[in-house]
Amino acid sequence: MIQPWPLIESREIGDYHIFRLRHDRKLSPRTGEPHGFYVLDSSDWVNVIALTPQRELVMVEQFRHGTNTVELEVPGGIADAEDASPLATGIRELREETGYEGVRARLLADIAPNPAIMSNTCHIVCIEQCAKRHELKLDHAEDLATRLVPVADIPGLVAAGKIRHSIVLVSLYFLDLWQRGLKQ
Repeated sequence: MIQPWPLIESREIGDYHIFRLRHDRKLSPRTGEPHGFYVLDSSDWVNVIALTPQRELVMVEQFRHGTNTVELEVPGGIADAEDASPLATGIRELREETGYEGVRARLLADIAPNPAIMSNTCHIVCIEQCAKRHELKLDHAEDLATRLVPVADIPGLVAAGKIRHSIVLVSLYFLDLWQRGLKQ
C-alpha cells in the first residue's frame, strides 16, 4: 500500500506574488532514503461554469502570457482572503470579469491542478440563470472579452482545439457530468 512520505524539513525559497516556492525534504517509506522536492504554494482558484437561461455558457477570451496566445476559457481566478467560501469567490469573479450574475451557485468539484508540484485546489462552481447585470471590474493586468457559447457547441470547440486550458477542460467535464445527473 502506498504510504505518505514523512516530512524531514521544509524551507521557503521565494515569494513570487501569485505563488511561493518551497523545498521539502521527505523520507521514502519504501527505501528509507531522503529526497528533495520543490512545491509551489498558491491560493486556491475557482473556475465558474456560468449558464444563461438560453443554455449558453458565459466564457471569456484573454491573452495568456505563458503561451503567448489568446485562449477561450471560463471565468475564474484566485480566492481573495475576504472571500467567505469558494462559492463567494466564484460569484465575485463572474461579476468582475463578465458583469454576469445568477442564482443557485453550487460547488461541482474540487480538483488538484497539478498534485506533483502544486499544493492548491481549484474549486469548480456552477451558477445558473446568469444574466448581465453589472459593468466589468477588471484587475489592472486583465483584458477580457465576454463570449456567450451554446453549451451544445462546447464538444466541437474542444475537439477543434479552440478550448485548450487543461483546468477549463476539467471544469467542462464536470459540467457534462452534472448535466447527465452524475454530479449533484
